[in-house]
Amino acid sequence: MIKINDAINPADLKKKLQKFWELSGEKIRLIQREYDEAQGSPVFTVDGKYSTRGWTEWTQGFQYGSAILQYDVTNETEFLETARKKTIAVMAPHVSHTGVHDHGFNNVSTYGNLLRLMKERKIPANEWEKNFYELALKISGAVQASRWTSLPSGGFIHSFNGAHSLFVDTIRTCRALVLSHGLGHVFQGEGDKKIDLLQRAVQHMEATAQYAIFYGEGRDSYDVRGRTAHESIFNVKDGNFRCPNSQQGYSGFTTWTRGLAWAMCGYAEQLEWLRSCEASLFERVGGKEYIEKFMMKAAKATCDFYIEHSPIDGIPYWDTGAPMLHRIKDYLNKPADPYNDYEPVDSSAAAIAAQGLFRMGNLLKQSDDGASKRYWQAGLTVMDTLLSEPYLSTTSKHHGLILHSIYHRPNGWDYIPSGSKIPNGESSMWGDYHAREAALYLHRIIGKEKYYAFFNCLS
Repeated sequence: MIKINDAINPADLKKKLQKFWELSGEKIRLIQREYDEAQGSPVFTVDGKYSTRGWTEWTQGFQYGSAILQYDVTNETEFLETARKKTIAVMAPHVSHTGVHDHGFNNVSTYGNLLRLMKERKIPANEWEKNFYELALKISGAVQASRWTSLPSGGFIHSFNGAHSLFVDTIRTCRALVLSHGLGHVFQGEGDKKIDLLQRAVQHMEATAQYAIFYGEGRDSYDVRGRTAHESIFNVKDGNFRCPNSQQGYSGFTTWTRGLAWAMCGYAEQLEWLRSCEASLFERVGGKEYIEKFMMKAAKATCDFYIEHSPIDGIPYWDTGAPMLHRIKDYLNKPADPYNDYEPVDSSAAAIAAQGLFRMGNLLKQSDDGASKRYWQAGLTVMDTLLSEPYLSTTSKHHGLILHSIYHRPNGWDYIPSGSKIPNGESSMWGDYHAREAALYLHRIIGKEKYYAFFNCLS
């Protein structure tokens, strides 16, 4: 269980954050100089150098989005101009990509962040540029919503595995639908039938909460509250749920911690968006109170599970049921060991989870049940660890910013350095990006700037 530091506050991390952003800029420049983009999107490092993996191009938005976040903090225009040029030059195929569930990753991280900066007056207003970003976000949300599997009680955006497959990751892609709807877009199907983007976003959130998250009650009475399944499998002929599964975790009955972190972050930020909206908007999709109830239940359960099933420094192992964890004696009661002989940690899960913990802490700050402080201080504890070695990459030769991330353990895609028995010492594009997002979140809190939220690009 995380040993939550109740004494630490955001200002205590100011020097660490300054060092983080200095290193972040160096890493972005290093990748620009040394990575051959003709290979495809950079995904994860191999012996310190970013490489690609031909599964799907789901990390390109994180590459250019990182430059946008860097500019947001440092005001160094080189990063903004690079991101603008690359977004225009190479991101269009991601907007029209019908074959993936990753629009929230690629397109909100680029077009969304650029529009947000304009709305926040961090870059000059330009009507044509604004319209360009808005159009991309409108189309992206509609294209994403077209990957739809209907259920008797709703439906979900299915993963690239097919119509039977619901990934827990996709909760963070609901941002694409929310933004498209918020920008006033009308999604039309056959015969000009209007398809409700808001309804599809809410139904996906509800399906994920119902089938991908366990609550230790009812159908899940045999299981542990807050556990998540990476993939949920359905019979596409009758819409019935069949079983939990996992592509990147150990099994459908263990918890892949990056999937857990996606749920934490995804529900927390959607709750923030929900609270920013008028109740009348949700009358046709179940009502604001009903939606907040199931999302809050999912968010609290996953945050609690993360705190209770991570080592004391807040860095989780890649799966809470990984088969050799028992060989690491008392692993939950000591700091995570990325150099052990049995199971790898996943720092990228920690970077994603930290943001979820921060947002949940902020959401609940008016409550008196202690949950707000617990989540907020847990987030600070995790970030304090991530902003320090051995997780912060300080060498000038390594492309990565946050070390000890893994990609796909079951497929054997992760690099195992000489002399080690498990993957360690490497970075991922999503881990580096989400560490930057969490660091930007704290930067704005410390500087008393506008609260950082994805839907800032709407107003």
